[in-house]
Amino acid sequence: MGVSAQWPTGPTTDAVADLIRTLEVTITRRIDGVLHGNHQGITPGHGSEPGESRLYAPGDDVRRIDWNVTARTGDTHVRDQIADRDLEAWLVVDTSAAMRFGTTTSTKASVALGATATIGFLTARNQNRLGAVLVAGPDLRVVPPRSGKMQVRAVLAAVADPPDSEGRGRAALDVALDRVGAISRRRGFVAVVSDFTGDAWVDPLARLGMRHDLLAVVVSDPREHDVPPVGWLEVVDPSTGRRRDVRVTRDVQRRFAEAAARRAEARVAGLRRAGAEMVDLSTDADWLAEIVQHVQHRRVQAVRGGVLRR
Repeated sequence: MGVSAQWPTGPTTDAVADLIRTLEVTITRRIDGVLHGNHQGITPGHGSEPGESRLYAPGDDVRRIDWNVTARTGDTHVRDQIADRDLEAWLVVDTSAAMRFGTTTSTKASVALGATATIGFLTARNQNRLGAVLVAGPDLRVVPPRSGKMQVRAVLAAVADPPDSEGRGRAALDVALDRVGAISRRRGFVAVVSDFTGDAWVDPLARLGMRHDLLAVVVSDPREHDVPPVGWLEVVDPSTGRRRDVRVTRDVQRRFAEAAARRAEARVAGLRRAGAEMVDLSTDADWLAEIVQHVQHRRVQAVRGGVLRR
């Protein structure tokens, strides 16, 4: 398992630097136009200062049950916490060959880069420390946690310029998740940006969810859910390099859609088991609007719960 050795080194190219600047300006303008307040970020915070107890609601973290109040009242209560500003956040980003797939105006890789930028800059607004573990097939790159926008830009430069992993095997997402679990020093926030293929990531993510708040950003393309009956196609698996000629008929289209639906159900089940919140992003949709909507939803939940998380 390679760690960092295969990742490009040296100064950021002009093209990558221009891309990061454009992303930062676009994201900052959209965020400032919708999310008000310097400290409204995506990270939930884990303050040691207790907030008020309230009745348990479906979806609440069972680890925050207030047993004293529950015992006194006979009804299950949870205790919210006022968030610290000093939170350690981690990004796990899949930059493998399969992420370069796209049949609309964007590829999965470009949507993943945008999602990484959005989460990164939202994290930086809270003065939190951000680290990253990046995945390119069997290779990993670990970026130690630091605070500030320069750290976000450094992560984005690595995400935008990964090593070529075509034909080198599937993304070692499970290894990356275990790596975060091994090096994260305290309870924090972990966002995973990937297409979540296969199921090797399920157990490592569940282990990570025992200590951290999780956000799963699932990136997909419409053709991964449905392929039109267009006749003969050459299908290529970018992870393994395998090629196969397939005649896509209406029956094949139906069976493909059914298999895709089963994979989606299994993915949702795995994410729920880990206790991860999920954001679905597609190459044919406004990925930034979806993430902002998620942040706004978290804000509303926090206010209704009786404590305003910063």
